[in-house]
Parts: sequence; C-alpha cells; structure tokens
Amino acid sequence: MMSAFGRFTHAVVRAVPRSLATEALRTGSLGELDLPRAQQEHELYVSVLKQRLGLEVLELPADEALPDCVFVEDAAVVCGDTALITRPGAESRRNETVAMKDALTKLGLNIVEMTDESATLDGGDVLFTGREFFVGLSKRTNQRGAEILADAFKDYAVSMVPVQGYLHLKSFCSMAGPDLIAIGSSEAAQKALKIMQQMSDHKYDKLTVPDDLAANCIYMNLPGKGDVLLHCTPEEFPESVKVFEKLKDHMLIPVSNHEKVKVDGALTCCSVLVCKSSV
Repeated sequence: MMSAFGRFTHAVVRAVPRSLATEALRTGSLGELDLPRAQQEHELYVSVLKQRLGLEVLELPADEALPDCVFVEDAAVVCGDTALITRPGAESRRNETVAMKDALTKLGLNIVEMTDESATLDGGDVLFTGREFFVGLSKRTNQRGAEILADAFKDYAVSMVPVQGYLHLKSFCSMAGPDLIAIGSSEAAQKALKIMQQMSDHKYDKLTVPDDLAANCIYMNLPGKGDVLLHCTPEEFPESVKVFEKLKDHMLIPVSNHEKVKVDGALTCCSVLVCKSSV
C-alpha cells in the first residue's frame, strides 16, 4: 500500500476567476492581489503538472460567481478509487463542489457526497499520510465532517487535530515523502504535530521548515521520475528552501505562490490529484 503513496496519473485544476482579486475570502492582510500575476503563477503551476510531470490534467473553467473556485482541494478528498465530495465550511463556496463532482465522475471514481447539513469539511484540513488520515478541526471543518470522511474511507484510521490560528491543517504541514511530514516551526504547528504523533501508531519522520506557509508542499512518486516535490520558491521563503534542498533523493521543483497566498491559497489548494488504476 505504501509503495503506491504519491503515485498519481491525473490532476483536476480550475482557472483563476477575475473575482478572486476582489471577492475571495481572506483571513489576513498580505496586500492586494495582483490578478495577472496570480493567473500567470497558476498557468506555470498547471504547466508543471502537465508538461514537466506528465499528468493528465483536467482543467475546469473559472466561475466568476465563485471567487475561490481555483482552490479545488477544498471541494473533494480523493483516496484510491473513492472521491468524497465535501461540504465546505464557507457557505459561499458550497457550489464549487458541483463542477468537481462532475469532473471526478468523468474520471470514473466512486462518488460519495457529504449531504449532512450539520457537517462541514474543507479538503485543506485533510492530511493523508498513505497510512491514515489526520483531519484538522478548524473554522471550516467540524467533527461531523471528519466522521463522514472516516465512514467514506473505512480502510484507514482517522484522527482529529485541533487547528488554532490558521485556516486549515495544511496551512502549516503536508507530506514531503513517504512517512515524512513537512511541518512549520511555529508553536501552533509544533503543537499540532505533537498531537498527530500521540494519536498515531506509526512513527513519522519530520522535516521542520522555518516558515509555516512553506510547509505546504506537494509530494509525488512518479514512474521514471521517482520522488518529486513541488515547494515554495527562494524568493518567497529562502530559509525554508535550504531545508528542502537537503532532500537529495527528491526532484525539487520550486513553484511560486506569491499571489494566491494573499487569499489563503497554498500549493496543495490548487489541484486534486488522482491515481487512476490501469484498466
């Protein structure tokens, strides 16, 4: 099971709407979003997935009525052949799931829909390690949402982790390799990591980076390419990049997220990765 961790064949992405600049949700004040630059960043991100890594990329059109729709990760959690269509915590984002459900249905996945109106779940709160799920309990994800996820993916243990001071669990952590958790060095990040370590029967290695936001990276294990890691650029987080550069066995690909971070976007937010079993 772990040998397939990080193995992906397809990615679902969505174009950047113009409304992202003016109407997207945001928790902080990191300045005004430069829309052309955000669109250019996203195009480069998609190009890496498609041209450099050879994934089949399904590109959904932007919807101006859904300013946050580029952040597709929150609309679905995919593991194996099952896709859980979430119920995002922000009401303004609930309709984002319609196009995502359609896309994942076309890819032939088994669709499970979260219909319980007491449940909320954002994909950005879901960390799958290849062995188990950690689900952040945040302003966007509640316990009922985590319980429905556990029901959808019965083969895996699911542990809940309180998230404080950040939008999502993956605002300060992600997987950087098999059994390797990238984690920020803030008190909130380290506290969450400690909880994950206490809840798990497995001992994970950790890669601690100075900047919490830099801990959000994308790991893949691709045929002919081996371990691949998309991470922040030296312009954004130079000290954290030095930590990633210690991963000598990984193909390291810096990808800029300078603009989308202003509206709480991170690298994992902008794609839903799928591994289609060969027929």
